[in-house]
Order: sequence, then C-alpha cells, then structure tokens
Amino acid sequence: MPTPQEILSLIDQKYELIDLKFIDMPGTWQHLTVHKSQIDESSFTAGVAFDGSSIRGWKSINDSDMAMVLDPNATWEDPFMEVPTLSIVCSIVEPRTGQPYSRCPRAIAQKALDYLVSTGIGTEAFFGPEAEFFVFDDVRYGQAENKGYYQVDSSEGFWNSGREEMEGNLGNKIRPKQGYFPVAPIDTLQDLRTEMLLTMAKCGVPIEKHHHEVATGGQCELGFRFASLVKAADYLMTYKYAIKNVARKYGKTVTFMPKPLFGDNGSGMHVHQSIWKDGQPTFFGGGYADLSESALHYIGGLLRHAPALLAITNPTTNSYKRLVPGFEAPVNLAYSQGNRSASVRIPLTGGNPKAKRMEFRCPDASCNPYLAFSAMLLAGLDGIKNRIDPGSPMDVDIYELSAEEKAHVPSTPGSLQEALKNLRADHDFLLAGGVFTEDFIQTWIDYKSKESLDVNIRPHPYEFALYYDV
Repeated sequence: MPTPQEILSLIDQKYELIDLKFIDMPGTWQHLTVHKSQIDESSFTAGVAFDGSSIRGWKSINDSDMAMVLDPNATWEDPFMEVPTLSIVCSIVEPRTGQPYSRCPRAIAQKALDYLVSTGIGTEAFFGPEAEFFVFDDVRYGQAENKGYYQVDSSEGFWNSGREEMEGNLGNKIRPKQGYFPVAPIDTLQDLRTEMLLTMAKCGVPIEKHHHEVATGGQCELGFRFASLVKAADYLMTYKYAIKNVARKYGKTVTFMPKPLFGDNGSGMHVHQSIWKDGQPTFFGGGYADLSESALHYIGGLLRHAPALLAITNPTTNSYKRLVPGFEAPVNLAYSQGNRSASVRIPLTGGNPKAKRMEFRCPDASCNPYLAFSAMLLAGLDGIKNRIDPGSPMDVDIYELSAEEKAHVPSTPGSLQEALKNLRADHDFLLAGGVFTEDFIQTWIDYKSKESLDVNIRPHPYEFALYYDV
C-alpha cells in the first residue's frame, strides 16, 4: 500500500494533472481535476476544499464547504484522458471538524468496517459483486407534457432479424433468454469485452473473466476478484467507469439499468460475501452446506431485513421490473445450496474453508455500492448478534412449487415504494455503531420517494394501449 509521500513522489515525476473522484449519494462518480501544485501531504489528511451545494442529497448553499480527502491506496492513471492524469478516489470530510461527512457513502462504508471490528465478530468483510449490463448501439428517450418515449437498439437483438443493415443482415441474432454463452458470430461483443476487461486491469482492478449474459440485445458481464468492503466498492465504480468509456470509444453505449428490455432477463448484481477474523475465514463449519453457525445467522439477518434492505440495494423503480417471476430473478426470500431460484445461494466451493461464502442475489448495479455493501454487512451482523434463524433451506426449484407451497415463502417487495415503506419501519440495524444516521436514512427515503412519485404521476405508453378508448 503506497504512502502519501510515495504518491506525491510519483506525481512529481510523471503527472501535471490529478483527477479527484468521489461518489454522490445516489451512486454516481463526480470529479475535479487539479494541477499538481494544489496537492501536498495535507491533501491526504485535511483534504482539498470544494463546494458541495450542487451535489445531490448533500449540503445547502448556506453550508456548502466540504473537503475531499485523497486515498493513496486508490490511485491509477486514467486511461481515457489525453494528457497523462493520475486518478485518486476520495472520501468526504467536514472541513471545520475534520470528521467524516455523515452522508458520504465511502465514509459510511469505512464506518461499517470499523463497526465490524468493534463487535469482535470479525476483522474483515469481503465482497465480490457480479454486475451485469447491456451494450446498446443506440438509445433515445424523452418526456414532455404531451409525450413520453424510449427506444433502445442493438444489432444483435432478435427484433432486428428483418431489418436492413449496412453490410447486409446476416441473421446472427440472439433469441430472448438464449445469450448464455454462444460463440461468434452470434456473440459480436468479444473484442469489446476484452478491451473493457484489460482496461479495468490497467486501472488496478484484479480481473478474472468476461462473457455474454442470458438476454439478447448485448447483455454482458465482466468478473473481478473479491476484495474488502471499501476496496470492492472502489473496484465496482472503476468497473462501471471503464466499461462505459470503452463502449463510447466503440460508438456504443452501456447501461446498468436493471430492466431496459421488456420480455427478457434483466441485469442483476449478485454479491458474494464473507467475514474473516484475524486472517481466518469464519463462514466455514459443520452446518448446512458446510456453513458455520455465524454464517447461517448472517443469512438469517439478510433474509429478515431484506424487505427494507432492498430500498438500498435495489433503489430504482426500474429495479422492481426485474424482480418478477419468470426471468431467473431471485424474488423468493429463501436460501439454498447452489439453487439460483433462492435469493441467498451458497456456492459449491468444495472443502476449502477460505472459499466458503454466501451470495445475495437480489441487488442490482443501480445501487450505490458503498451503501449497499454496508447495509448488507449490517443486516448480516444483526443476524449474528441476535442469532436469527434463517429457517430451513429450500433445495427445490422454487419456481416449480405449487401456489399453496409458494404462499409460505416470503417474497421481495413489489415496488420501490413498498421497499421504502419497509425501510422506514425497519432500519435500526443500519444505525448500529453509528454507521448510518437517522438523518441519512430519512434523506434517502425522502429522495427516493420523490423519484418514485415522479415516475408514478407520468402516463405510461402502455396505458394508452390499455385505456385510450375507454
């Protein structure tokens, strides 16, 4: 891990410009580029001042002074800038007190790790997200008083089997739900994904794989190695940044929107997680699927709090168009060994204790990863502390159960409004250790409630098909 002095020495030798990146409350990277003369050792402790009044969900204009504290362990040369520029990820502090800003997602994530240590349950929490996305050739959308529309297009989309194309329509299209894993010429995105993956590596992300995903229309996934909570969130933000910018270089566009296509699989973000203590895994044991008692209680906490948790891990109205039966989406709040129809899956890892983990399959990549990983950790820790029983595992295909049998299996919320209602009623587990604050939770609920209302008050195109002639 480099020291601030080593980073300053690197800057002095190679870089004129430094790009400071930080994440806002909804989950988008913001940035400020400064000349190297503006960076010194104090930048890594007191931070670099900026105006926070225009950042979503943050300060008012009469209390807008904030500071970005540079993290020497989150640096890489930005591959998308013409002039060599060092990118540094930052956390936000209150400049008058030097304390972490209570609405800074990255600061919240660090507090979550600090709280884990304080409980004595573990010293490290590892997260491995698997974020899916779509690659489109064209996207158009708009909303006005008298119209509202969207249109996405992909040359590999099955709906384009009959259209005229520049080089002739060669017919190599992916049918709905058949995108996993055909070779070329059906899979047309191999070289694009390869460049995305290798670009991520240049940014310091430990890469593993890439492949086409189940849906038509350019659904893909790239894989990177798990990491500690804050670092895993840093990696995911770098992942999204690299993928979107490489796609733009190819004249394409990427979206992590969970359900941009009707009638085909949506994009999720399955999140593998485990707790270690003093360098040793704690989730391996003699219970079901070789899980320890604490791992089962961790799962119990996730399942107990999932209806509220999804307001943070699935924070868009579009998220709940993915969480519907029939598209491999984990709508059932149950756990199982290897069963992908359950919301919690225990991957088959053999007898290696270090590989033992659980996978929460509900989240999607529209979330803010620092908040989502922190919230999942706190739900799991609440399960361990209160010895929450996850119930019996469900090793059958839940989708094939009868209606009577399914009635006994809890399900995910049906809308963002419902998830926010659950969060309002159940968020004490997020306040443990002062990780989240009541102010943050209320701000989040208010912000997302307005988002939900803004969608609900607008006419939907399908409503015209249903009701225009009533």
